[in-house]
Amino acid sequence: MENKNLTENKQNNRRYLADEKIGKLMAKYAVPCIISLLVGALYNIVDQIFIANADYLGSYGNAANTVVFPLTVIALAVAVMIGDGCCAFVSLCLGKNEPENAGRSMGNALLLTVLGGIVLTAVYLLFRDQIIAMFGGTVNEETFHHSREYFFWITLGIPFYMFGQAMNPVIRADGSPKFAMVSTLAGAVINIVLDPIFIYGCKWGMMGAAVATVLGQMATAALAVWYLCHTKAVKITGRDLRLQRTIVGRMLSLGICSFLSQISLVAAMAAINNMIRKYGAMDAVFGQEQYAQIPMAVVGIVMKFFQIVISIVVGMAAGCIPIVGFNMGAGLTGRVKQLFTKLLTAEACVGAAALVIVELWPMQLIGIFGAANESVYYTAFAVKAFRVYLCMVVFACVNKAAFIFLQAMGKAAASTMLSMVREIVFGVGLALLLPVFFGLDGVLYSMPVSDLLTAVVSAVIIVTTYRQLSPRDVLRAAQTESLPL
Repeated sequence: MENKNLTENKQNNRRYLADEKIGKLMAKYAVPCIISLLVGALYNIVDQIFIANADYLGSYGNAANTVVFPLTVIALAVAVMIGDGCCAFVSLCLGKNEPENAGRSMGNALLLTVLGGIVLTAVYLLFRDQIIAMFGGTVNEETFHHSREYFFWITLGIPFYMFGQAMNPVIRADGSPKFAMVSTLAGAVINIVLDPIFIYGCKWGMMGAAVATVLGQMATAALAVWYLCHTKAVKITGRDLRLQRTIVGRMLSLGICSFLSQISLVAAMAAINNMIRKYGAMDAVFGQEQYAQIPMAVVGIVMKFFQIVISIVVGMAAGCIPIVGFNMGAGLTGRVKQLFTKLLTAEACVGAAALVIVELWPMQLIGIFGAANESVYYTAFAVKAFRVYLCMVVFACVNKAAFIFLQAMGKAAASTMLSMVREIVFGVGLALLLPVFFGLDGVLYSMPVSDLLTAVVSAVIIVTTYRQLSPRDVLRAAQTESLPL
């Protein structure tokens, strides 16, 4: 009877993913993913908002936040490589009815994440000043001081941050996407509540912002630990907590695309921060000590707004992965093509909405980040940065959707190539090249030019992908399953 019910559930799921309208499927699968990513993005954004509005921190604190931010991205890159790889491996094992290997994978991922967090924390603490300098923290003495303070406390939370982020996809793979979302949301709420208490009430400055963040991360990690003791589909035993080379190798190979996607951003941010420091020092205004931190603070704010937009974009695309994978596996490539079209259209609409906001209301955006406490130079540069840096945000959204969709289709090589071209070849290359000709403005130009050039490459691959999604498969599937197209 149990096997019969299981078979019926699989058949119902097949009919649902194969027959339900694409728009409804997108809404059902994408919304929880979008919410989870938006909540995750809140951590650094909330810190920056409260820091910016503290008159004793202001743009110096904002610049420090921008300096330290790439270090959390490095930790995230390692975490998602383990977590996403484990998620994929667990899903494969469950599909093959191999629960033992699924348990080993989760146990190995747990242990690997803990070890990775400890090692990364040790490296950060040993080379703190060198790392801060690498990401532009020596722009002036005040920024360097705030960066060191913020860096130290954030680093102490790295193991908790990595554990929560790595276990999030693992929890989803076990069949509990809502719990994964709630655990992340709980940490964000704690951070939001504690930030004003520590920064404004206790006057703890950058330490207060960091401690609030770390306590939120600890809450998310604690909820992950609780869940791992109460898993549904996979059970972890003591034997699963021993690293096995074959399991670890398979997991990491499945998660390498996620790692490369994140780590390439770090390279781009390092290039941008250092070009801001170098060419800001040559600027007539920002070459002055009291204004030197402004460009780095402003670009950090613009990137945080962009992070919100990208969270929506990635959430929409990543949420569609199960739909893409199922229909590709079933040979229903016509539905995949239809989904691709709807996704690209939706992502372009998100980008268009973001473009309208940054072009028409940059002053309102700046106001959220404490512009009232800053000089006219801060305001003027911030308006320019929003309008120039994000003027090609529509292409940025479409590009990111294309990367993820190709990966979901099994085109990992094309997806990784596009991501590397955008972040390394164009992102780093243009950030280093354009300032030579345009000074500090060249840093702002690097983002839209990179997105425009990447869009050209993406367009070629998108057109090729459309041609490969032959309508003959739709006709064949419609004859047997009466698909609503």
